[in-house]
Amino acid sequence: MLIMKNLKYFLLMAMVMTMSLTMSADDDDRVITYDQLPQAAQTFLKTNFATKVPLVVTADWDDYTIRYESGEKIEFDRSGNWKDIECYSSKVPAAAVPAQISTYISQNYPGKSIIKLERHRSVYEVKLNNGMEVEFNRNFQVIDMDYDD
Repeated sequence: MLIMKNLKYFLLMAMVMTMSLTMSADDDDRVITYDQLPQAAQTFLKTNFATKVPLVVTADWDDYTIRYESGEKIEFDRSGNWKDIECYSSKVPAAAVPAQISTYISQNYPGKSIIKLERHRSVYEVKLNNGMEVEFNRNFQVIDMDYDD
């Protein structure tokens, strides 16, 4: 009887360990220090988020992410170029927004703030605090608009 209990316990622990290893293999993020970010990312953060307190910095095989206590999240590529800036509780710093996008938003949506800015190879995606989403091509021409209800 004691052997059966031990065997059941052993099998249960083996299953739990296998499940936890499988789940951690899916999540390749590892916590790193701020100083381990590429220099370009550190410069960008010092310029645009110097007053914010970092909560966690992570890295995986293709990017870096930093989250702040105040809710902001910034993702960088392996070279340290920003890919995604999310500032849902504040707004994306003006210095981080390309001038052409700032001009368009201020002219067409006065008083609205950019709360998310995402950059892909040839597209910039912008989300405003009123739910409007505007997409720009690499020449900063509007190519799509949508309202997120």
